[in-house]
Order: sequence, then C-alpha cells, then structure tokens
Amino acid sequence: MNTTTTVLYCHDPLHDRRADSHFAAEARQVRAAGGAVALVDHDALLAGDAERAVARVPAGAGAVWYRGWMVPAERYAALDAALRGRGARLAVTPQDYRRAHELPGWYETFAALTPASRWLPAAPGEAPDGERLAALAAALPAGAGIVKDYVKSRKHEWREACHLPDLADRPAVHRVVSRFVELQDEFLAGGIVLRAFERGCRFVTTDLALREDGVWRVVEVGDGQVSDLHPAVDPAVLAGLLTAG
Repeated sequence: MNTTTTVLYCHDPLHDRRADSHFAAEARQVRAAGGAVALVDHDALLAGDAERAVARVPAGAGAVWYRGWMVPAERYAALDAALRGRGARLAVTPQDYRRAHELPGWYETFAALTPASRWLPAAPGEAPDGERLAALAAALPAGAGIVKDYVKSRKHEWREACHLPDLADRPAVHRVVSRFVELQDEFLAGGIVLRAFERGCRFVTTDLALREDGVWRVVEVGDGQVSDLHPAVDPAVLAGLLTAG
C-alpha cells in the first residue's frame, strides 16, 4: 500500500516531463516535504481524453491531490475515473469538488455571508427567456444585481455582460444575460446565476470583499485544488499541509 502523499500537477505545455512553471515552486516544496509529484496533461483532460491526461501517473498511487488549472466538474469526474483505472483516486471526490466549485453547491453554507442569489440551469449558447429571468430576479432584493454562471462572471465586461443596474428592468436584464451567455459560449458552466449587488470596497483577496459599512462578505468560493496561492504565501506551508497525512 502506497503511504507517500502524491500531488498531481499540470505539466508544462512545452516540457511534459516537468510541472507547469506556475506551479513549479510548489511542486519542489512537495518533494522537499517528502511527497511525490506526478504530472497530468490539462489540455488532454479538457479535450475529453482523461486516459491520456493521466498516462504519466504511476499505477497504485492511492489517494492523490490535484493542484492545477481549473477543471469543469464533469472533467474532474472523468479525471477521477481514469485514475481509478490506474489504482489511484482523487482525495477530493467529484461530488465534493462540484459542491465547492459551483455556486449551487456552496451557497446554502454561506447564505448568511454572501449576497442573495438565485439560479437556473442553462446550456451553453442558450439564454433563458425573459419570463424565467424576470421570475429569478423577482426573488432577489430590489435594486441592482450581477449575472454569472455557476463558476465565473465576466466582470471585465462589467456594463455589457455582468452588471444589472435594476433587476426590475426586464429588457435590460434579458439583454445583459443574453450577452453574458454569448460571450461565455462553450465555457458556460452549469447555468445562470443572478446575485444581488452590494456596493463594496476593492477586493482584498480573490474570495472576500469589504462592504462600505465595514462588513466582510464572501464573494466566491472555490475548491482549494484549483485556487491559486497568494504571492505572500510560502508554498512550503501548503506543501506541509498536503503531505501531513
């Protein structure tokens, strides 16, 4: 039975025998802490070829962590299935990954700490009709809102495809949501989320925001396996946690 902690990293696209440069320092710290590092092909995984993605993972690795670029929940499940065929499995189950990665999974836990939200499933390229969006918006507090999918927003296209100045303005809500769906294209994750907008200060981390009245709010939650490290965090700290058993 393998008792060494193994961490999977995405390989460098130009050098498939070493970790992607973005995660290289962390991978070195995992090895220094006594853990093992194995490489996966992120591009192959996203393309639907999970077997090829895990071809370099040693057989019999047991429970492994994934630390790499973001992966849709369906692809994460495929990664786990491919690993199980090699005598390995992801330490975070596909079910738990989805709960942490997609808003409908984590919202209830953080409902008291995050802006009010409502959602509905939607396929890529298919914007919900105006009536369904109006019903969704009506369930939120009056005022402004934002649109996102289950994982991401398009905050860089704030006026065009993110901000909803008035949730009661049905034509505007439909227009912005439709544009969001158009821009997300094939990358639309899960469905459409409408969230109440709270005027806040600048983000101080990727996941928390400080409201104007000084109250911290949870803005987003993601699985730690696909969350980047803050530059001030020593990779050795995370490596120690991952290899502690």
